[in-house]
Amino acid sequence: MKFKAVLGGLVALLIAQAALADEADVKKAIGPVLEQIFGPGAKPEAVRKAGVLNLYEVQVGGELLYTDEKVNYLLTGNIIDVKARRDLTEERKLKLAQIKFSDLPLDLAVKQVKGNGKRVLVTFEDPNCSYCRKLAKELQGVNDVTIYTFLYPILSPDSSEKAKNLWCAPDRAKAWNDLMIDGKAPASGNCDHPTDKVVALGRKLNIRGTPTMFFADGTRTPGYMPVAMLEKALDKGSANLK
Repeated sequence: MKFKAVLGGLVALLIAQAALADEADVKKAIGPVLEQIFGPGAKPEAVRKAGVLNLYEVQVGGELLYTDEKVNYLLTGNIIDVKARRDLTEERKLKLAQIKFSDLPLDLAVKQVKGNGKRVLVTFEDPNCSYCRKLAKELQGVNDVTIYTFLYPILSPDSSEKAKNLWCAPDRAKAWNDLMIDGKAPASGNCDHPTDKVVALGRKLNIRGTPTMFFADGTRTPGYMPVAMLEKALDKGSANLK
């Protein structure tokens, strides 16, 4: 029995090593192809077996491509499981976009607590973002939540100036809401501010637009969300803490 267990373990190890070798080979072969098609700098971040059609999943930024083991073909688009009515590609994107919530440097964000503050929401927002203003108005109807807002100025040079002024305000949460809800620009300020660190963090997390939201379970949601959906996402995030 002991011999069989050891043999079984060795077989499993060899299979795993073979799979890794295959993925490594595909990753090595797909690199020059991506650069040829998409230009210099297009590199595969990860290559994995897709689990369907003998394809390999190629992760490039926040996008997924597919190829065969010989890298003779490159496929774009979503794989749909017709029988199960599931978008397998979209499910994988959502999974890959998840983060470890506890790794976020929340001290670099504007904090506001509403009610008991038990539920948690993190947002990356640009001071000049129109959908961020819509989100701020929706959040007025949400209670029992702690909101961490990372000031992520990516839309214009003026965004960086406003982000700096907001951070230097005596009451950052009030200054943020005054701007987002009432359109009142923050007064000029001069202080040490984390704008460069936040921009670097956003790029590391591949955040390309604002608002982008993260819930307590690590789930990412790009874009604006109405209050009813926000409530459900906050409850779900709190119930499924990572």
